[in-house]
Amino acid sequence: MLVTIGVLALILGLVLGLPQGNDGGNGGSAASLEGSTSPSWYPSPKGGTVDQWAESYRKAADLVRKMSLAEKVNVTTGTGWSMGPCVGNTGTTNVGFPSLCLQDGPLGIRFAESITVFPAGITTAATWSRKLMYDRARALGREARGKGVNVLLGPCVGPIGRSPLGGRNWEGFGSDPYLQGIAGGLSVQGIQDEGVIATAKHIVANEQEKFRQLSESLSQGFKDVTAPLSSNIGERALRELYIWPFMDTVRVGLGSVMCGYNQINNSNACQNSHILNGVLKDELGFQGFVMSDWLAQRSGVASILSGMDMTMPGDGLLWADGSSLLGPQLTRAVLNGSVPIGRLDDMVLRIVATWYQLKQDNASYPRPNFSSWFRTPSGPTYGGVGPSAGQSLQNFFADVRDDHHEVARAISAESITLLKNTNGALPLKSGKEAKKSIMIFGSDAGPNLLGPNGCPDRSCNNGTLGQGWGSGSAEYTYLVTPLEAIQAKALADRTMVEYVLDDYHYGRINFTAEKAPNATCLVFVSSDSGEGYTSAEGVLGDRVDLKLWHAGDKLILSVAERCSNTIVIIHSVGPVDMEAWIENKNVTAVLMAHLPGQESGTALLDVLYGSVNPSGRLPYTIGKSLADYGPAAPIMLQPGGPVPQQDFSEGLYIDYRHFDKEGITPRFEFGFGLSYTTFEFSNMVITQTRAPTEFPPARPVGVPAPELNSTIPPSSELGFPPDFRHLRGYIYPYLNDTNVIKSSKPYPFPPGYSTTPHEPSPAGGAQGGHPALFDTIYHVTVSVKNTGSLSGKAVLQLYISYPNGTGVDFPVRTLRGFEKVGAGPGETVDVGFDITRRDLSYWDEKRANWRIPLDKDGNIGAYEIFVGDSSRGKGVTGRTELVKV
Repeated sequence: MLVTIGVLALILGLVLGLPQGNDGGNGGSAASLEGSTSPSWYPSPKGGTVDQWAESYRKAADLVRKMSLAEKVNVTTGTGWSMGPCVGNTGTTNVGFPSLCLQDGPLGIRFAESITVFPAGITTAATWSRKLMYDRARALGREARGKGVNVLLGPCVGPIGRSPLGGRNWEGFGSDPYLQGIAGGLSVQGIQDEGVIATAKHIVANEQEKFRQLSESLSQGFKDVTAPLSSNIGERALRELYIWPFMDTVRVGLGSVMCGYNQINNSNACQNSHILNGVLKDELGFQGFVMSDWLAQRSGVASILSGMDMTMPGDGLLWADGSSLLGPQLTRAVLNGSVPIGRLDDMVLRIVATWYQLKQDNASYPRPNFSSWFRTPSGPTYGGVGPSAGQSLQNFFADVRDDHHEVARAISAESITLLKNTNGALPLKSGKEAKKSIMIFGSDAGPNLLGPNGCPDRSCNNGTLGQGWGSGSAEYTYLVTPLEAIQAKALADRTMVEYVLDDYHYGRINFTAEKAPNATCLVFVSSDSGEGYTSAEGVLGDRVDLKLWHAGDKLILSVAERCSNTIVIIHSVGPVDMEAWIENKNVTAVLMAHLPGQESGTALLDVLYGSVNPSGRLPYTIGKSLADYGPAAPIMLQPGGPVPQQDFSEGLYIDYRHFDKEGITPRFEFGFGLSYTTFEFSNMVITQTRAPTEFPPARPVGVPAPELNSTIPPSSELGFPPDFRHLRGYIYPYLNDTNVIKSSKPYPFPPGYSTTPHEPSPAGGAQGGHPALFDTIYHVTVSVKNTGSLSGKAVLQLYISYPNGTGVDFPVRTLRGFEKVGAGPGETVDVGFDITRRDLSYWDEKRANWRIPLDKDGNIGAYEIFVGDSSRGKGVTGRTELVKV
């Protein structure tokens, strides 16, 4: 009954245009989040207001003027789940604009064959390599284009990892907004340099899986829950943590943004006018289009007025229900005046202009050559209907991999983070010097007995762990296991390899007193998580703790008890609790191999035997317990009421910022990682390149948005065409009943709605925000010397500490730069960093702008700048000069 009532309420919201959630009031601060409500921001800003997009919008306007109302609706509405070859498919037009193919995902083309499964986002972040971040995205974009994908659903820059237990943290790039932003921006550049539209997701504060969707909450037995979880967050933390990475993606010309399932301050993400209209489209100057996550849209008119431009996959409140909240309902809403025709025009213009911006109007851009729904060459043209709607050739098995395995292998190898290395345990010797006995323990070393794709969307942890589970996963064309790679190497070295892949019967290898001291013992352990619509081994999305799966601690300790040279290799979605064994003297080396994708074994071999010197650094903190991460760490397990309320009361203090504030010593700090060589930092030089001011200058004026001046056609023109074949479940723009009467009563628009242009944000004015935010204020150079005997790569990390005496609360240190450089033995390399206005600023909630803090005398104080090998490691420190204002 509760489901029925909820559905009726949402349908009423569609018809009346009412928001499903509070869309008025103040956003609140980190100190007072209880009962937070999201302020309203109307009307939705129009696209086409920046020079970089002006020509694309001009072309789009010319094309959209030729579209009928039905065609415009088709551009904004998916055709329904499995009603086309891709996971998302828009409707068709007769004016040359095609149905768009939208496809997951962030590490490989989902539901497709002959593709590369790249390392996960968290793995890519662990390389700290700007080059590899870009190379991965460029290769991924090339494969997407080769498959005929128009819109790739990645990169993922949210969740950021507020809790180390978050189920989808592994899809993103770590627990720091600067690192996420650089990786996200480079990912957008790489994908879009191949002409594919990138999608930054999920906006915003989608930090846990539990309670993210009403349907999932009800299916888990929470019958009193009536809405998704609300992430209640203050404006400062919103900008400085959660929106920050989106700024970087928008700045480089991002084509699309996906709004998530959760609420933000009690307004659903896909109808939160403050986030979509105010922050994304106005403040960040976003020129592309906003799409819903699949069924994340919870209303029709309210979502449209709040800034959502496209609904995916087109269905309404339930999968494959064929009852869209847009489609014919949008047609009716335009006809009856509840959605202004100018808003529909802007939705379509944003989508079509993005298509032009990425040059997909080129006749050579391929159409989809695969099916997400079957593996034979031919199958149902519309999978949701079945064979009755006809068969067609869809799978052409195009091999789009090229040499991308080399990129995948390089990322996997350079991400591997050496956490411990005593007694010269690593690298292993080769050839005549090789150990004559290698013992391998743990299921994580070997294959999944069901095959690498044996579990739907990778929803199991059988065999070696290469990716988490959910829509962000992909099908392996092949997976090189660590066991396979080590055996091949051992064969060449004439080394004996013994193994037990049963995590609970490792005692079956007979450790004798003579054998153990001469053996190298490799123990493989893992920890998994994924998206909340499915589970693995009883874990539904989010992790339940930081423990290793399959009694991993016991496995390690049992091997270490018998073997004095025990090397631990961890494949994990995030940090794990190592306290039971990390200080054991027989655990001589520990490698965090993250989620390596298809080249798992080959990349690990590169590092184990030293052909690649480990240069991975942690993109998160490894604490000694879950409690060390503070109040944000636990996953919210009980709803606490009909609408679960999750207060982000910690504000800025997540991950290393929390550890620093509370003076907690982690097991391994953020940015930590060892090498087979050593590095020394020196010679910091700080140069001021621009005179900073407290606030950015006046907001620049953009270019005028195109005007279509469309008219509303008679409703009689919006019925189904004569003799039209109507497929059950397919979403059409046409009306069954064309008798649409506009009400004589005032329309109940959402609270705060107005057609009068909203006052623009002083923090806006260009893609990514006010252009002055990205002005370089200081340039820093540092020398790094390889003081060891092997070539290697150093990761230089720049952290700033804000001036004292400003009256503003700041973290102890904040990442504001990183570079990865190679150096031979004895070689010194000079490295430069640019520090921007944004890097030095904080979000002033009262002034609603980025502000450089002043001291009590009204001057810009001295910033401490540290460049080192981790957030708490060795390095060199300098200070900027006091600036008189």
